[in-house]
Amino acid sequence: MTADAAAPAPAEHAPTNRPVIRPPTRGELAWYRFARAVVMAPSWALWRMRFTGTENLPQTTPYVLAPVHRSYIDALLAGYVTDRRVRFMGKEEMWRTPWVAKLFNSLGGFPVRRGTPDREALRLCEQILAAGEPVVLFPEGTRQSGPLVQPLFAGPAFVALRANVPIVPLGIGGSERAMPKGAKWVRPARIALAVGRPIWPPPAREEGRVPRRVVQELTDRLHKELQEVFDTAQALAGR
Repeated sequence: MTADAAAPAPAEHAPTNRPVIRPPTRGELAWYRFARAVVMAPSWALWRMRFTGTENLPQTTPYVLAPVHRSYIDALLAGYVTDRRVRFMGKEEMWRTPWVAKLFNSLGGFPVRRGTPDREALRLCEQILAAGEPVVLFPEGTRQSGPLVQPLFAGPAFVALRANVPIVPLGIGGSERAMPKGAKWVRPARIALAVGRPIWPPPAREEGRVPRRVVQELTDRLHKELQEVFDTAQALAGR
């Protein structure tokens, strides 16, 4: 789920079944909230979840939610911090079956090519934000391991600057114990989620142009604040 702002990949390899970007209908929101509640109930029992900083989440404006990434369940957990529908990337192979693609689309997902710079996915993120919904982008890219935030990709900062929306850092503690790399099933564990304060990007000076220096500065700030909320989440989860 890498979101790097590099050159676009060849169009002939673009993922299929990508959703039409528009504000959700009442029926779509009702389905999302129902599905979220069904999945969230056993999660509380299995992972004894704790939350802190949720008051930092914007209530009406769109934003980029930027979590640390230690487990497959992180995308699921990111959707628990807000009642709003959040949109998230998934590997394009998951969209190959039509009914599965329809299900993931209804739950806020959209496909991305892993291991290649998917400029089209970044454009989709901008469209989703313009439609008023939050987007989950993992700035570390693929799953990492350990207590330190790894070097970040520029994608989240690039998208936030282009869309003029804040980035909200999200620390997730305990998910690596709940489902580490190589595990086929989830395990009981304490999981904590710590939401940081929104990081607003500076206004763009020229329409459509995002200077690399500004992207790097925003990425560096995100790295610092993401480590802080990750430390908080790990402490709440019990290292």
